[in-house]
Amino acid sequence: MEDALRLLERLAMEAAGIGFYDWDLTTGRLTWDAHLLALFGYTDETFDGTIEAFDARVHPHDRVRVRETLDAAVATAGEWGAEYRIVLPGGAVRWVTARGRAIADPDGRTTHVLGAAFDTTAHVEADARVVRVLESMPSAFFALDDDLRFTYVNAEAEKVLGHARAELLGGSVLDLFPAELTSRFESEYRTAVATGRPVAFEAHYPAPLDGWFEIRAWPGPDGLSVYFVDVTERHRQQDGLARAARQAQLVADVTAALVETLDAEVAVGRLAQLCVPSLADWCIVTLTDDQEEALDRRHLRDVGCWHVDPALRAAVESYTAHRLQALGQESFVDRVIATRTAQPVPEPAHRTIAALLADGEAKDMLAVLRPEHAVLLPLRARGRIVGILSLFRDADHGPFTPEDLTTAWEVAGRAGLALDNARLYRQQRLLAEALQRSMLTDPPEPDHVEIAVRYEPAAEAAQIGGDWYDAFLQRDGGTVVVIGDVVGHDMAAAASMGQLRSLLRGIGVATGAGPADLLREVDEAMRTLQTPTVATALVARIEQTVAEREAGVCRVRWSSAGHLPPLLVDRDGIVAALGGERSDLLLGVDADALRREWLITVERGATLLLHTDGLVERRGTDLLERLQELQDTLGELAGLPLEELCDALLARLLPGHPEDDVALVGVRLHPQDRARPAEAGPNRVPPDVPDDPAT
Repeated sequence: MEDALRLLERLAMEAAGIGFYDWDLTTGRLTWDAHLLALFGYTDETFDGTIEAFDARVHPHDRVRVRETLDAAVATAGEWGAEYRIVLPGGAVRWVTARGRAIADPDGRTTHVLGAAFDTTAHVEADARVVRVLESMPSAFFALDDDLRFTYVNAEAEKVLGHARAELLGGSVLDLFPAELTSRFESEYRTAVATGRPVAFEAHYPAPLDGWFEIRAWPGPDGLSVYFVDVTERHRQQDGLARAARQAQLVADVTAALVETLDAEVAVGRLAQLCVPSLADWCIVTLTDDQEEALDRRHLRDVGCWHVDPALRAAVESYTAHRLQALGQESFVDRVIATRTAQPVPEPAHRTIAALLADGEAKDMLAVLRPEHAVLLPLRARGRIVGILSLFRDADHGPFTPEDLTTAWEVAGRAGLALDNARLYRQQRLLAEALQRSMLTDPPEPDHVEIAVRYEPAAEAAQIGGDWYDAFLQRDGGTVVVIGDVVGHDMAAAASMGQLRSLLRGIGVATGAGPADLLREVDEAMRTLQTPTVATALVARIEQTVAEREAGVCRVRWSSAGHLPPLLVDRDGIVAALGGERSDLLLGVDADALRREWLITVERGATLLLHTDGLVERRGTDLLERLQELQDTLGELAGLPLEELCDALLARLLPGHPEDDVALVGVRLHPQDRARPAEAGPNRVPPDVPDDPAT
């Protein structure tokens, strides 16, 4: 049985191509079997059985290493092994792996070296091909054993890891790269080893590598194979694209926010918040006044500020409130005004700025805020500076990059144009309102009649229009109130309104005509004067006889040329629209058109309200519903003094940005059995008009 097992073992080794040798150190005889003779290119006739014959076949570059390993085994009577190259007679090179043991006699003297050898050329060449691929690949690759020690490192990995191969092989990745202990790398590696499943991730490795890496790690029987690529540049580009997108979005947000309003103060408040934290940790926005002379600090106002940290906003507000007064000569604010260019502040910014501040609140708050970096940019538009944008960053945020400054300039340019538009709008609006109001005179103050007037222009710049009101006395003491609206919303409409208003009040005073006759006379005069104007108008006349005075009533007559009906609030607060059947044709359409007149007797204590359509008309709403809302609101406010009632009515019904002009006339008929109330003002009438209309 034992012989059979030895035979099977021998057959298996022969099948594997394993040859055996015996080196007798006593005689020096080296014995090889047929497999070894064939492997080394010898025959029984050519092999002389010496160690020199073995040495002759070993590759010259490997010969010393192999003999040293063999001699060491002989000297210690221990095991030996080596992988080396042999050169065959024809020059072919083969790889051989040999294993053996030195045998000692009872005296401890080595007498034999026994062992085996086999051809590993195919395996080595396969490994060599893999190594060549790994060494030539542009990606870094290394292998770790189960203890995370380097067992292989390719050339690219040497370059990326910043260590020579000799330093890495056998070393622990955790010892050589201690940051791994607190990073994602170690946990991912250990997860792969523990679970046997590959992992893939991207992570940033701090100094000394200081880069982003894409890692793929595959566990195997010998440990972990790790492929990694330095993707720092890709991340930098992605960060750059993301930053560019954020900066573009910031510019878009600034543009959108600033064009939504033509109020400079509101725009500044939005600008300060939009710049934080995209451009800075905190900022201040400064405005100039509308002066056209040489600009200096006296014309500046710090009007907006914001900090990313809510806990520091109070400090920024305090600093902003005192900064301009505390600045000394040659401040960076002054330099921006003088040069009209951006002024970067040398670092650390808080020390540089503090040197230019007087002792006080501003300097104290700057010590709390401690900006490390700062830059001031002019807000320019149409050849003038309209403001200054001051940006501040803490040390953690880092300095302003060229990309940051490009974005800041873009923001400053958009903001400067928006603020200058707000300035022009303000100037145009004031001019338009002044023109409009110059044509709308104060109402008269007849006996026990209180008249309140209101005019609210549209929100758009210079969009004055044809809305007007008027109130005057005729020579017989009758009080005439007028409300009208010339078609159009421009300077031409306003001019036409002025002509029509003057025409109507002139004819009304000269002729003493009632409402319908007055509208007819005006229409005919417009035809004669060839005035190309179309307008709605409503004329109401308040009159009274002695008997009516004694009865505590008076009469209201009115006529409408296409205008909305007046509203009457009786002394009990009940509201009614004085509509008649329907209004007549607009002025300026047909001078021969029928003009009708309506009459109502009202008790003293009532209130009459005339208004233009801007008070009730809105895009997308039903006019009848809005008219009903007006009546309901008027009923709720009926108990207020007349001036307060008009203000409250406009506040309730007008939107924040009215689309149309609004004119309003309120008439309160105070009871005449008592003194004229103080809120009605003094009773002042022209010298040719009776104090008491009833006379």
